[in-house]
Amino acid sequence: MVVKPLSETDRNSGPTRIPLNRERVLRGAILLADEGGIDSLSMRKLGQELGVEAMSLYNHVANKDDILDGIVDAIQSEVELVSGDGDWKAAIRRSALSAHEVLLRHPWACRLSLSRPMVGPAKLRYVDSLIGSLRGAGFSIQLAHEAMHAIEGHVFGFTLQEVSFPSNIEDMGPQVAAILLGRQMLDEYPNLSEVVLGSIHDDQAEFEFVLDLILDGLERARDSA
Repeated sequence: MVVKPLSETDRNSGPTRIPLNRERVLRGAILLADEGGIDSLSMRKLGQELGVEAMSLYNHVANKDDILDGIVDAIQSEVELVSGDGDWKAAIRRSALSAHEVLLRHPWACRLSLSRPMVGPAKLRYVDSLIGSLRGAGFSIQLAHEAMHAIEGHVFGFTLQEVSFPSNIEDMGPQVAAILLGRQMLDEYPNLSEVVLGSIHDDQAEFEFVLDLILDGLERARDSA
């Protein structure tokens, strides 16, 4: 199920308010998580967001776990599926970039997705499209399985680090900041200093760099099998 963003009509009470349903509940949950983080999501706050009593939500969702599983799959539905036509590397690359962009747009979704054991329809469609592209490109069943984990591991692992790691040195804590900004950095960590001072940090470029390494490596593995 593709869950559309919550509109102002959805959020406001009054005669123009659309009826409550599961999709609207999930839209409201995603909006709350986007605005305040996943810890801000509660049945009470979600009811307030939708202009209903919290108990009304249970007519459409079983409990908070059901909501969490639902919004994970709703976010997954925003990711571009892997096309089975044309260049398999280009198709997988587009899908991986789409997944990265979606997870950055919903910074809470990466960690939550990795913590939920339930796999929804959108995730199954995505995995099926990925495996179908690999199989169509001549990958064995085993290599397609391993390739899937390599691609998924990069998308989620890199993005999780990106959304979790402090963007400013000062946010790393006073002790670490003092080291990184002082002479101690050069004296005790010369190799790290060289990289920090002599390279450009660009998350998007680094994500794509590693993604291309993985795809090129998978191509070599397929050709040598």
